[in-house]
Amino acid sequence: MRHSILFRGRLILVRALVVALAGAFALSACKGGEGAADAKTTEETPAEEAVPVEVAAASLRAVAASYTGTAPLEALGESQVVAKTSGVALQVMVEEGDVVRAGQTLVRLDADRARLQAAQTAAQVAKLQNNYQRSSQLAEQQLLSANDNDQIKYDLANARAANRLANLEVSYASVTAPISGVVASRSIKTGNFVQINTPIFRIVDTSQLEAVLNVPERELATLKAGLPVELTVDSLPGQTFTGRVDRVAPVVDAGSGTFRVICAFEGGGLLQPGMFGRISIAYDQRANALTVPRIALLDGEGDPAVFVVRESKAVRVPVKLGYVDGQWVEVREGLKTGDQVVVAGKAALREGSLVQVVGQPKATQVAAAKPAAAKAEDNDDNQQ
Repeated sequence: MRHSILFRGRLILVRALVVALAGAFALSACKGGEGAADAKTTEETPAEEAVPVEVAAASLRAVAASYTGTAPLEALGESQVVAKTSGVALQVMVEEGDVVRAGQTLVRLDADRARLQAAQTAAQVAKLQNNYQRSSQLAEQQLLSANDNDQIKYDLANARAANRLANLEVSYASVTAPISGVVASRSIKTGNFVQINTPIFRIVDTSQLEAVLNVPERELATLKAGLPVELTVDSLPGQTFTGRVDRVAPVVDAGSGTFRVICAFEGGGLLQPGMFGRISIAYDQRANALTVPRIALLDGEGDPAVFVVRESKAVRVPVKLGYVDGQWVEVREGLKTGDQVVVAGKAALREGSLVQVVGQPKATQVAAAKPAAAKAEDNDDNQQ
């Protein structure tokens, strides 16, 4: 009985030791597995990648406040030359593209019939003039009534008017230019019969070209005559032409809410009537304005803002804008001279993003997790 009790006690003790050792081994295995998992996680966690960007420095430059618009160029003057009498064209003296002066003869028409009529009326005038001289003498001697003398006087006046009309018809045989300019078109050839009031030439005065802008009424106080104007045209890429505001209509159209601004440009060169132009009227200038490229502004932002590179990181900076001048925009508040603003690559940036400026030494990358060795040391310390 006593031996049976001792045997049972030893058996319980052995079982307890086995259970304890098994638990110890299981605990050790669990710790070892966690350490491996931690090491694996550390090794697989990548470092933060720098976003490649291009930057431009905020700098001082002259900017201008301007109004821009588009309009076709028009000639200062244009005239349709018509024949004032009928006749055969004996000589056409100009061609398309010729420069003509006001009063210059363009076409000579057959004027024989008009000359004969002028000669007839001249003879009638001479006859009546002699008759009037004799009748005046007879009337003074009371040998001719005053009524008969007045009739001869009126006949002479009619004959003189008919003679002037005949001479005018003779002058119409020489078709002259009403304005100075360039012959833009010709619709007559030598030998053609020309009907009265038929257009035969078109002359365009290209000494000055004009462009008419319909400007919103809010600009009425800023756009004045004499302001400088810059013009570019699609057909002459890379070239800029200068002009001025020639005149401003003082009345606002009630229907469209606009007023007319007429810009003038020097003609006689590359610019031609009908060209479509892009016009910029500068009405204010600042000599030393802090500017950045317009492409640096963040898209889709409620308030204007840019990304500035500071210590290899992107920092979103709100800005207050001033004048916009072509590809540049004035910054009134938010930046200082020399600040590096992102002009390319900004779509991939967020506040605090690590950036790599293209063309500069590679930025130091910040690891997202500690190195595996440092992590393992921490684990050892925790076990101890």
